[in-house]
Amino acid sequence: MTQHVAIIGAGIVGAATALEALSAGFRVTLIEPGDPGGEQAASYGNGCWLSPMSVIPPSVPGLWKKVPKFLMDPLGPLAIRWSYFPRVAPWLVKYLLAGWTEEKVLAAARALRPLLQGAPALHKQLAERAGVARLIEQRGLMYIYRTREEFESEAMAWRVRRQVGIEWLELGPDEMRQREPELDRRYGFGALVEEGGHCRDPGAYVAALVAQARAEGADLRRDRATGFRIEGGRLRAVVTERGEVQADRAVICAGAYSRKLAAAAGSDVPLETERGYHAMVLDSETGPRTPLMPYDGKMSVTWTDRGLRCAGQVEIAGLEAAPNWKRAEILRDHLLRSFPNLPRDLPAERVKFWMGHRPSMPDGLPCLGPAAATPDVLLGFGHGHVGLVAGPRSARILVAMLAGSPPEIPVAPFDPSRFR
Repeated sequence: MTQHVAIIGAGIVGAATALEALSAGFRVTLIEPGDPGGEQAASYGNGCWLSPMSVIPPSVPGLWKKVPKFLMDPLGPLAIRWSYFPRVAPWLVKYLLAGWTEEKVLAAARALRPLLQGAPALHKQLAERAGVARLIEQRGLMYIYRTREEFESEAMAWRVRRQVGIEWLELGPDEMRQREPELDRRYGFGALVEEGGHCRDPGAYVAALVAQARAEGADLRRDRATGFRIEGGRLRAVVTERGEVQADRAVICAGAYSRKLAAAAGSDVPLETERGYHAMVLDSETGPRTPLMPYDGKMSVTWTDRGLRCAGQVEIAGLEAAPNWKRAEILRDHLLRSFPNLPRDLPAERVKFWMGHRPSMPDGLPCLGPAAATPDVLLGFGHGHVGLVAGPRSARILVAMLAGSPPEIPVAPFDPSRFR
């Protein structure tokens, strides 16, 4: 008899898992309260990058020295709201310890590299299946600096990237001018990673993947999962706000909202939200030829079908606090400084702001594996800054686990039980 798998969450990980599960012969129900790819979803508003080089975890050696600044400066690239600090402090300690030494950063990078490697090609396959191949492009991704010395100030990160097999081209001022004529001339050095790609519209892409899953036979239940009915160590049903969905297996892909569901399946995992923002200039007249990230802005800048998007910022404030739109204004203002041909007097209706929730584990690695209460429930969340790029490979890992097959890459670093 065909096994029925309920996939909780229709973001990039859930959507890709649904398609992989259908290919593996499972009957699939997606449980999602919102619109797939809608503005409420992290998959909608991310930085659009498919970055196989995003192997450096958020915490790095010496970050602990900056915690007072994170608390004092509410508009810095990473900020912690005072009111939330007592609640997040235990997670923050784990976060700082995870990146305490270069050896720990290298271990995380070695775990992440196979999860991210080849991601643009995997996304292209999914996009072709869903009829939206044009949304995935591979033009490379570029980190830009004012000087070579500024680039060398991040020597540890680049050294670790090289140790796990990432290569890049170094560009001087003349090459920068040729490649990016619209870019402000204060930037005189670039590191171009040619294996990187990007998505032209992440929200539309995820919506198309879910639509394709439905066309191939998946059900979409517009509902919110709240727990599980587990009897004798086996899953009987996913409990939702409107009743039960009987299922043989379940996968939790609910992003930043996954922690309570994981607890309901016996796994107490330290999931936190890193709130991110974006600003998008609609109908922009100028921008980069290659998606890029300015060192002094700590943001990605990417053309999308909806406009020129700059995305970044990390704010630790939980799921409930109201957005601080000044953080999005900082992104907009930095974008204007980076591209002098953008109008200085952009009217409000031409700039769109957004805030969303990255689902982040303190060690920078996702949870991919069985819940403590039953192997019938798998955890598939906590990707932090690599949710979009890691979506397809994570889906393949999760479906291999559902099918009882060996995953295609080592998965021990992602085992949810590492936090017990």
